[in-house]
Amino acid sequence: MASMVASSSSLNPRAAPSHHAHSLSGTPTPTLASHALPMGPEKYRGAVVDDLQLPPAFCLPATAPVSRAITEAYERDFSQIPILSEGRRVLGYVSVGRLKEGWEKGQVNPDVAIANYTTRFPTTSKPYRVITPDTPLEDLEDFLRVEEFALVTDSERKFVLGVATRSDLENFTSRRGC
Repeated sequence: MASMVASSSSLNPRAAPSHHAHSLSGTPTPTLASHALPMGPEKYRGAVVDDLQLPPAFCLPATAPVSRAITEAYERDFSQIPILSEGRRVLGYVSVGRLKEGWEKGQVNPDVAIANYTTRFPTTSKPYRVITPDTPLEDLEDFLRVEEFALVTDSERKFVLGVATRSDLENFTSRRGC
Protein backbone atom coordinates (compact mmCIF):
# COMPACT_ATOMS: atom_id res chain seq x y z
CA MET A 1 0.00 0.00 0.00
CA ALA A 2 1.05 3.59 -0.47
CA SER A 3 0.85 6.73 1.59
CA MET A 4 1.15 10.42 1.22
CA VAL A 5 4.11 12.10 2.82
CA ALA A 6 4.40 15.78 3.15
CA SER A 7 5.08 18.36 5.72
CA SER A 8 1.88 20.24 6.28
CA SER A 9 3.60 23.50 5.41
CA SER A 10 6.79 22.48 3.68
CA LEU A 11 5.72 21.53 0.19
CA ASN A 12 4.54 24.89 -1.00
CA PRO A 13 6.60 27.91 -0.03
CA ARG A 14 3.58 29.99 -1.03
CA ALA A 15 0.75 28.81 1.20
CA ALA A 16 -2.70 28.78 -0.37
CA PRO A 17 -4.87 31.78 0.45
CA SER A 18 -7.69 31.43 2.90
CA HIS A 19 -10.90 30.16 1.37
CA HIS A 20 -13.08 32.42 3.52
CA ALA A 21 -13.86 36.11 3.60
CA HIS A 22 -14.98 37.78 6.80
CA SER A 23 -18.40 39.41 6.99
CA LEU A 24 -19.08 42.62 8.88
CA SER A 25 -19.92 40.53 11.93
CA GLY A 26 -16.46 38.95 11.77
CA THR A 27 -17.71 35.46 10.99
CA PRO A 28 -16.19 33.62 8.06
CA THR A 29 -18.28 33.70 4.91
CA PRO A 30 -17.53 31.14 2.19
CA THR A 31 -16.15 32.65 -0.99
CA LEU A 32 -16.33 31.22 -4.49
CA ALA A 33 -12.88 29.64 -3.97
CA SER A 34 -14.25 27.58 -1.08
CA HIS A 35 -16.65 25.87 -3.47
CA ALA A 36 -13.93 24.58 -5.81
CA LEU A 37 -14.23 21.23 -4.03
CA PRO A 38 -17.77 20.37 -2.81
CA MET A 39 -18.15 19.75 0.91
CA GLY A 40 -19.57 16.81 2.82
CA PRO A 41 -19.01 13.09 3.30
CA GLU A 42 -21.29 12.22 0.36
CA LYS A 43 -18.84 13.83 -2.02
CA TYR A 44 -16.35 10.95 -1.94
CA ARG A 45 -18.73 8.18 -0.78
CA GLY A 46 -16.04 6.26 1.08
CA ALA A 47 -13.38 6.61 -1.64
CA VAL A 48 -9.71 6.49 -0.72
CA VAL A 49 -6.48 7.82 -2.25
CA ASP A 50 -6.00 4.61 -4.24
CA ASP A 51 -9.30 5.28 -6.04
CA LEU A 52 -7.75 8.35 -7.71
CA GLN A 53 -5.82 5.98 -10.02
CA LEU A 54 -2.80 8.27 -10.07
CA PRO A 55 -0.10 7.68 -12.68
CA PRO A 56 3.14 6.22 -11.30
CA ALA A 57 5.50 8.81 -9.87
CA PHE A 58 8.63 9.83 -11.66
CA CYS A 59 11.54 10.73 -9.40
CA LEU A 60 15.05 11.90 -10.13
CA PRO A 61 18.25 11.49 -8.17
CA ALA A 62 19.66 14.73 -6.78
CA THR A 63 22.67 14.28 -9.06
CA ALA A 64 20.65 14.32 -12.31
CA PRO A 65 21.27 17.32 -14.57
CA VAL A 66 18.64 20.03 -14.82
CA SER A 67 18.24 19.34 -18.55
CA ARG A 68 17.05 15.80 -17.76
CA ALA A 69 14.50 17.08 -15.25
CA ILE A 70 12.97 19.47 -17.75
CA THR A 71 12.93 16.93 -20.57
CA GLU A 72 11.41 14.18 -18.42
CA ALA A 73 8.82 16.49 -16.87
CA TYR A 74 7.49 17.62 -20.22
CA GLU A 75 7.47 14.12 -21.68
CA ARG A 76 5.30 13.03 -18.75
CA ASP A 77 3.38 16.30 -18.29
CA PHE A 78 4.38 16.64 -14.61
CA SER A 79 4.51 19.93 -12.76
CA GLN A 80 6.53 18.66 -9.77
CA ILE A 81 9.27 16.06 -9.61
CA PRO A 82 10.30 14.43 -6.34
CA ILE A 83 14.08 14.47 -5.82
CA LEU A 84 15.79 11.54 -4.10
CA SER A 85 19.05 11.10 -2.23
CA GLU A 86 21.57 8.39 -3.11
CA GLY A 87 19.79 6.20 -0.53
CA ARG A 88 16.48 6.85 -2.35
CA ARG A 89 15.07 9.02 0.47
CA VAL A 90 12.91 11.94 -0.63
CA LEU A 91 14.89 15.15 -0.21
CA GLY A 92 12.37 17.54 -1.71
CA TYR A 93 10.90 18.43 -5.07
CA VAL A 94 11.45 20.59 -8.11
CA SER A 95 8.74 22.86 -9.45
CA VAL A 96 9.00 22.36 -13.20
CA GLY A 97 7.30 25.69 -13.94
CA ARG A 98 9.80 27.66 -11.85
CA LEU A 99 12.68 25.66 -13.31
CA LYS A 100 11.53 26.31 -16.87
CA GLU A 101 11.02 30.00 -16.14
CA GLY A 102 14.57 30.27 -14.76
CA TRP A 103 15.92 28.36 -17.76
CA GLU A 104 14.22 30.73 -20.21
CA LYS A 105 15.65 33.74 -18.35
CA GLY A 106 19.14 32.21 -18.43
CA GLN A 107 19.20 31.84 -14.63
CA VAL A 108 19.33 28.03 -14.64
CA ASN A 109 22.33 26.06 -15.84
CA PRO A 110 21.08 22.92 -17.66
CA ASP A 111 24.29 21.03 -16.89
CA VAL A 112 24.33 21.31 -13.08
CA ALA A 113 22.74 18.86 -10.66
CA ILE A 114 19.04 19.28 -9.99
CA ALA A 115 19.85 19.35 -6.27
CA ASN A 116 20.84 23.01 -6.76
CA TYR A 117 17.23 23.87 -7.61
CA THR A 118 15.41 21.53 -5.23
CA THR A 119 12.95 22.80 -2.65
CA ARG A 120 13.95 20.68 0.32
CA PHE A 121 11.55 19.30 2.87
CA PRO A 122 12.36 20.15 6.48
CA THR A 123 13.98 17.28 8.32
CA THR A 124 12.99 17.99 11.90
CA SER A 125 10.98 21.18 12.26
CA LYS A 126 7.62 19.92 10.94
CA PRO A 127 6.11 16.46 11.21
CA TYR A 128 5.20 14.69 8.01
CA ARG A 129 1.64 13.65 7.34
CA VAL A 130 1.44 10.11 6.03
CA ILE A 131 -1.66 9.08 4.10
CA THR A 132 -1.94 5.58 2.68
CA PRO A 133 -4.11 4.62 -0.30
CA ASP A 134 -6.62 3.48 2.31
CA THR A 135 -6.91 6.99 3.71
CA PRO A 136 -10.23 8.72 2.97
CA LEU A 137 -10.19 11.35 0.23
CA GLU A 138 -11.57 13.84 2.76
CA ASP A 139 -8.17 13.71 4.49
CA LEU A 140 -6.36 14.31 1.21
CA GLU A 141 -8.70 17.23 0.49
CA ASP A 142 -7.88 18.77 3.89
CA PHE A 143 -4.17 18.47 3.15
CA LEU A 144 -4.52 19.98 -0.33
CA ARG A 145 -6.34 23.01 1.06
CA VAL A 146 -2.94 24.12 2.37
CA GLU A 147 -0.46 22.43 0.04
CA GLU A 148 -0.10 22.51 -3.74
CA PHE A 149 0.41 18.74 -4.02
CA ALA A 150 1.09 15.62 -1.97
CA LEU A 151 3.58 12.84 -2.50
CA VAL A 152 2.06 9.37 -2.36
CA THR A 153 4.46 6.87 -0.82
CA ASP A 154 4.46 3.47 0.79
CA SER A 155 3.58 3.47 4.49
CA GLU A 156 7.26 3.37 5.48
CA ARG A 157 7.96 6.38 3.22
CA LYS A 158 10.62 4.44 1.28
CA PHE A 159 9.14 4.76 -2.22
CA VAL A 160 7.32 7.60 -3.94
CA LEU A 161 4.44 6.06 -5.84
CA GLY A 162 2.58 9.10 -7.13
CA VAL A 163 1.80 12.79 -6.82
CA ALA A 164 -1.74 13.96 -5.98
CA THR A 165 -3.13 17.44 -6.66
CA ARG A 166 -6.40 19.31 -6.23
CA SER A 167 -7.18 18.65 -9.88
CA ASP A 168 -6.96 14.89 -9.20
CA LEU A 169 -9.74 15.30 -6.62
CA GLU A 170 -11.79 17.50 -8.95
CA ASN A 171 -11.42 14.97 -11.78
CA PHE A 172 -12.46 12.17 -9.43
CA THR A 173 -15.61 13.94 -8.31
CA SER A 174 -16.55 14.86 -11.88
CA ARG A 175 -16.08 11.22 -13.03
CA ARG A 176 -18.35 10.07 -10.22
CA GLY A 177 -20.92 12.77 -10.92
CA CYS A 178 -20.57 14.32 -7.46
